[in-house]
Amino acid sequence: MKKSLQTGARVALGLSAAAALALTGCSGSGGSSAESAPLEAPFGDMTPAAAGPIDSVTWMLGSEPTTMDSDIDATTADDTVLANVCDRLMQVQPDLTLGNGIASEAQWVDDTHVVFTIRQDATFHDGSQVSTGDVLWSMQRHAAEGAAESDEYQNVVSMDQTGDDQITVTMTQPDAIFLQAMAGDGGIVWNPRVIEAEGDDFGGPGSASACSGPYQITAWEPGSQLMIEKFDGYWNTDIDASAEQVVFRWADESAIANSLTAGEAQGAYLENAGSAAAFAQSADVSVFQGPSTNAWVLETTDRGILTDAAVRRALSLALDREGVAAAAFSGLAQPWKTPVGAGAWGYEVEAFEAAFDELDGAPATPSEDDLALAEQLVADAGAAGEQLVVASNGSSSHNVIANALVAAAKGIGLEAEILVVPQAQYGDFYSDAELRGQADLWPDEYYISKNDPLGFYKNGKSDASVNFGVFEDPEYDRIVDEAYAATDDAERAELTIDLQQRWVENAVWIPVVATPSTLVMSDAVTGVPSSAAFIYYPWAADLGTAEG
Repeated sequence: MKKSLQTGARVALGLSAAAALALTGCSGSGGSSAESAPLEAPFGDMTPAAAGPIDSVTWMLGSEPTTMDSDIDATTADDTVLANVCDRLMQVQPDLTLGNGIASEAQWVDDTHVVFTIRQDATFHDGSQVSTGDVLWSMQRHAAEGAAESDEYQNVVSMDQTGDDQITVTMTQPDAIFLQAMAGDGGIVWNPRVIEAEGDDFGGPGSASACSGPYQITAWEPGSQLMIEKFDGYWNTDIDASAEQVVFRWADESAIANSLTAGEAQGAYLENAGSAAAFAQSADVSVFQGPSTNAWVLETTDRGILTDAAVRRALSLALDREGVAAAAFSGLAQPWKTPVGAGAWGYEVEAFEAAFDELDGAPATPSEDDLALAEQLVADAGAAGEQLVVASNGSSSHNVIANALVAAAKGIGLEAEILVVPQAQYGDFYSDAELRGQADLWPDEYYISKNDPLGFYKNGKSDASVNFGVFEDPEYDRIVDEAYAATDDAERAELTIDLQQRWVENAVWIPVVATPSTLVMSDAVTGVPSSAAFIYYPWAADLGTAEG
């Protein structure tokens, strides 16, 4: 369960840290990896193992959780909590590899059938057994039309209980990353009896737990705090949670820094890596970074002129990513050409890195030629003088990116303004077409649970739940299907790189920066992952005292 920090992986937290994220240490973005902030931190999968248990820890979130029902929505704050509360069929490990969860085994018996063997000793928080039928019900709920995780089941024809402890999933074709998807929110195992009893109240403050993880939510005071406590009846004896209680509170980035500095909180996974710069001289708080699939992007809607790929390409050419990295992230992020971070390069790393280096259309800092081409694209599209609306939730990182987009737009003949959407509603852009109708773009940090970029590029399919009407290409759809069927890594990488090229050429979403997972933590505690695994891995179970 616990792993030691990677030896010798100490990295300067500047552009070179983001280069370390790229696994080989090469930049490839046009930025200078020689420039670095004075802050240094270990870069690896885990922080040093805990020396002993701890009664209570206060952990900060960048926003209040919105729901504990991931089939409706799942923000980073939601997942940071759910990772400790809910078990999944498969389990992401701290190094972002895949392990078993409620499924003790998953085996492809032929090209289109995968059989999950379901543990029979797991129990929900209400004490009832996690049955094979409960697991099947959960998968069917995730796969239902309109569910937030339904796209993970796009190739599924049927799911059936084929034995007391077996579920057989039948696919239209081989699906190389389906098992990885079952370690994300699409693999959460629910207690159907609780969900049916709770009805529309499920997932909100005060609703009963429908999960089986090492912690359960014992209090949720809207606007104030959420508390999880160690579940003494947890079925998995391999996990002995060290922290008895974790109290989650939320605040903006400056208040998070103040809380840790004052000793009022013990840790936070930062949304904005740049906020870690506040701890450069701290004697009591340490900073850790680790691999991540995270990338900040500008997601586009079909509201207006951004249905034209030429206008999207123009904005991508004109965006000052280097400026965003400096202003929003204190240089602790890397200007990025694609919408998914290098932590997704879990195989064929050299191929993905070489393809990344060759990409055009998303410069770190726009050149005069880039800006001239962007202005020409806007003019040729007949879009000069047209108005764009970019949304922001008011956080410093969102505001910097939104302002950078406004500046880019105005510099190439467009008009632009910012729409401020309350943070509590910001995640609704993914599910609310009426809200999307109010803006042409919105900046957000996007991540995937898989160490395979294909797990992101499926989002460009014509029927993908997060393809909001700006891109439709039958050839792209065909390549996605072919890549899913490619179980050979080299073949799948080649197809995925083709998808990457098509995505970037069409600027389906506009990439901004890639951010390593960034953890700030009191020196009094330790043990948790420093990688992005915290989104799906029960990290609180590893949290304990730094001294015996």
